[in-house]
Amino acid sequence: MKAPDPHTTAPAHPPAPAPLPASERGPWLLAYSIGAIGLAVLVAVLIGAVGRTRSVSPPPILVAAATPTPAATAPAPPASAAPATRRRSRAGIVAQPSPAQQSLEAQRLAQAPESAIDARWMGGFYPIYATAQGTFGVNWLLLASIHMQESAFSTAPSTYRGLNFAHCCGGPMQFNVTNGPVTTWDLVSDSYRYGSRPATYDHMTATHPSIYDDFDAIMAAAHLLSADGAEYGLEGAAWNAAYDYYGHDPTGVLYADQVLARAIGWSQHGFCFNCGVEAAMVQAVHGAYGAPVLLALASPPRAKLARAASVTAGR
Repeated sequence: MKAPDPHTTAPAHPPAPAPLPASERGPWLLAYSIGAIGLAVLVAVLIGAVGRTRSVSPPPILVAAATPTPAATAPAPPASAAPATRRRSRAGIVAQPSPAQQSLEAQRLAQAPESAIDARWMGGFYPIYATAQGTFGVNWLLLASIHMQESAFSTAPSTYRGLNFAHCCGGPMQFNVTNGPVTTWDLVSDSYRYGSRPATYDHMTATHPSIYDDFDAIMAAAHLLSADGAEYGLEGAAWNAAYDYYGHDPTGVLYADQVLARAIGWSQHGFCFNCGVEAAMVQAVHGAYGAPVLLALASPPRAKLARAASVTAGR
C-alpha cells in the first residue's frame, strides 16, 4: 500500500483560529470616566462647592492710628454737659445696669481670656465688616473690636439664642431688646437694608431683622456707632461712641478703653483676632479719654454742689 503523501493529505483537525486583538474599549471608557470625574472636581473647587476654605482677607486698614496721650486731647465733658437733644436720645436707649450687673461685667472684662478663633470662621465676617464700614462710615476695626468685646466674634455661649446674664441683650453684638419702648434694637434694626447682604455666611436667619443674624446685628451696630459720632478715626469720637454703646457708668469707661485700645493696636500692627489687647495701650487710652469721664462720674453733680454751697453760705 502506497504511503500517503504528507503534503496532500488533510490534517486530522483544522487549525485553531488566530486570536483577535484585545478590545481597547474598556481602557478608553475607564480613562474617559476618570477624566470626567477630575473635570467635575475641578469645576466644583473653582466655584467653591468643594474644598471651600474661606481664605478671605480682612478689609484694608485705613490708617495706623496714633497712640493717644492725655496732652493730645481735651477732657471729655460729663454727661450732664451734653446737648439736651443728645441727652434725650441717650436716655431713651442706653441700658442702666444694676450695681450687681456692673460688677459681673467688670469681672468679665478684666478676666476675659484671649480668643482662639478659627481663620475660616473669621472669613465670614470680613465682607460684613467691609459693607458696614462703607455704608455707615465707621472704621471696621472699631466695629470688630466691639464684636470681640461683646461675643468673642460670635463664639461666646448663647450668642445665637436667649439673652445675656442681665436678661436684656442678645446676639453677636449684644443688642438691648428690653429697654424700650423704643428699645436700642428697635431704633436700628432696619439698618441691614442699607447694604448688600453677602450671599452666604454662618448663622443667616430665616427672617430679618434678627439680633441673632450676623449681618443684621453688625450693620445695626455700625449704624448706632455712626449716630453716636464715630467715623473712620480711632480717637475721642470713637471712644465716646463705644462708651455710649455700653452705657454711662464706670464699667462703661473700662469697656470703651479696651475697645478703642484693641482697635488702635490692630491699626498699628495688623488685624489679629487671636491676640489680646495690650495693657499699655489700654492705659494710654484711659489716660486720654477714660480718666476724665471717670472723674466726672465720681464727682458730685453740679446741682448738689450748688445746693451745698448755698447751705454753707447761709450759715
